[in-house]
Amino acid sequence: MLEKKFYQEFLSHSFDIPITITYWDDQTVTYNENLGKPVIHITIKKPIPLQELAKHATLALAEAYMSGDLEIDGSIQELITSIYRTSSSFIHNRRFLRCVPKQKHTRSTSKSDVQSHYDLGNSFYKLWLDKNMIYSCAYFKEPNENLTQAQIDKVRHIINKLHTHKDATLLDIGCGWGDILFIGAKEYGLKTTGITLSQEQYDFVKNKIKEEHLEGQVDVMLMDYRDLKDRQFDYITSVGMFEHVGKENLGEYFKTVYQLLNDHGYALIHGITGQHRGLGVDPFITTYIFPGGYIPNLEEMIGHIMDCHFQISDIEFLRRHYQKTLEIWDKNFNKHRQEITEMFDERFTRLWDLYLQACAASFESGNIDVVQYLIGKQPSGTNLPMTRNYMN
Repeated sequence: MLEKKFYQEFLSHSFDIPITITYWDDQTVTYNENLGKPVIHITIKKPIPLQELAKHATLALAEAYMSGDLEIDGSIQELITSIYRTSSSFIHNRRFLRCVPKQKHTRSTSKSDVQSHYDLGNSFYKLWLDKNMIYSCAYFKEPNENLTQAQIDKVRHIINKLHTHKDATLLDIGCGWGDILFIGAKEYGLKTTGITLSQEQYDFVKNKIKEEHLEGQVDVMLMDYRDLKDRQFDYITSVGMFEHVGKENLGEYFKTVYQLLNDHGYALIHGITGQHRGLGVDPFITTYIFPGGYIPNLEEMIGHIMDCHFQISDIEFLRRHYQKTLEIWDKNFNKHRQEITEMFDERFTRLWDLYLQACAASFESGNIDVVQYLIGKQPSGTNLPMTRNYMN
């Protein structure tokens, strides 16, 4: 009885949309009936231990969903967006916001963390990413633009911001499957170098360099960015990278970028950033998706940029673009749901569907944002056009 009361109290203040919940004893309760017909039905097949909910609520609920002990009939994204939007929900309650143990970000742990995610197999990512295998926020110039074009537009948007010139050198830290490297080389005439810790990504880029006969113009290295010494580049890009370095290493990350950038160059740093103070870590994401992941807030990022004596020439917020990207990824993912289940198993498929929809919800609600920082060693805007029109 006490357990049921805890659940009802726990859930009754967590939504701002009508929700029906069926408990393990077949009791069905509808919350927010005054707001209309319920749009989501949650079935809790067996109770989650209260100590697990009290310790890390999001992790406990996610594990229950992954194992099938909790079912959701309706949009997971809509459900989680509602939880984020509701100020009285458990996700904002200090009772359920516990400190996450300090993470290690040594060279060896960083490598294993990255490989645990990105080395799941190119065949897996090919099923639901765009045809160029770009695994970061797209840039939608038109509302109905297809994902492949929006990803190409994102790369062009990044390079355009740098205001590059032919034969200049560009380093991409955390190069993924090489989208910036190849577009930068072929469309902008840049000499590009990529760094990755993922063996699968390294092999993919290496093979593509040979296939497209770009030896001498495009290079890729399997290494930790901190081990690149005694070189400087005209431009640096880093997309979706700083979220992996850890809170304690953000200062070192920006110092390394500073050392690798020449005095007259620019760096475009693109990544997920919070616009509020919080933990920056979710135990579900760090346990199952991105080990070692940490989302800094805007104040942290600007503080580290200023500490390194960089100057900011431009900041752009792309929250809605990442929400749309994730929605398309999840739609593509579910088109191949059976195939993915056969590649892995049902638990893995539920995990990744939950992850993609939860991230879309996090962006939709404004819990997180994605930001592009254009920074350099010179006074802001030096050698750039006077207006932002050149970026388009």
